[in-house]
Amino acid sequence: MEDFDKFAHDYKSILDKTLKFGGEKEEYFSTYKADCINRCVGKNFSGKILDYGCGVGLLSKTLLKHFPHASVDGYDVSTASIEHVPNYLKEQGRFTSDMNTLGQCYDLIVVANVLHHIKGSDRECVVAGFNKLIKNNGKIIVFEHNPFNPLTCKIVRDSPLDKGVVLLPFSETIFYLKKAGFKNIRLNYIVFFPRFLSVLRWAEPFLFWFPLGAQYTAIGEVN
Repeated sequence: MEDFDKFAHDYKSILDKTLKFGGEKEEYFSTYKADCINRCVGKNFSGKILDYGCGVGLLSKTLLKHFPHASVDGYDVSTASIEHVPNYLKEQGRFTSDMNTLGQCYDLIVVANVLHHIKGSDRECVVAGFNKLIKNNGKIIVFEHNPFNPLTCKIVRDSPLDKGVVLLPFSETIFYLKKAGFKNIRLNYIVFFPRFLSVLRWAEPFLFWFPLGAQYTAIGEVN
């Protein structure tokens, strides 16, 4: 938490520098995630979203743009990050560092590249808590870095934001979701081509089965 408090004032610029190796900036990956979520819930989704580990609100504002009929709440342990969330996001939803002030019965919880920042001994407990926040027929979508992709490992290793983290293989993430009671769990690999190979990106949705994507998604449901 202290590290992310320290980085909050220029988090985006640090993130962009970290991602430079692959040729893209933060906006590309936020939009990519929103597109993945779109395929999961549909473009006309109008429910209640929790962006868990929202940071300064970079993904939250993209979600609100892609799903204008939805509402977006955000949670992050870094109080300084929450202070940097844009006011227009705070006016339409609740952004907090206090889990006790979050709403209930979310239609969708998004956990984007967060679990690897949580101590291994705490991950199962954190994921178990998500089930209590989702209403019946709600969904969770977890994005994580793929520890078997060499480009991902280099970016994480060089990033000041990821100092000391331990990446989760997909099997670990799926284990936590199953233990928490989520059903119909699906795994998709995503983010295959860096910018210099962007001409091939049209094929990425068809490569969901190929285990060398830079990231993966794990999708679960409550029913």
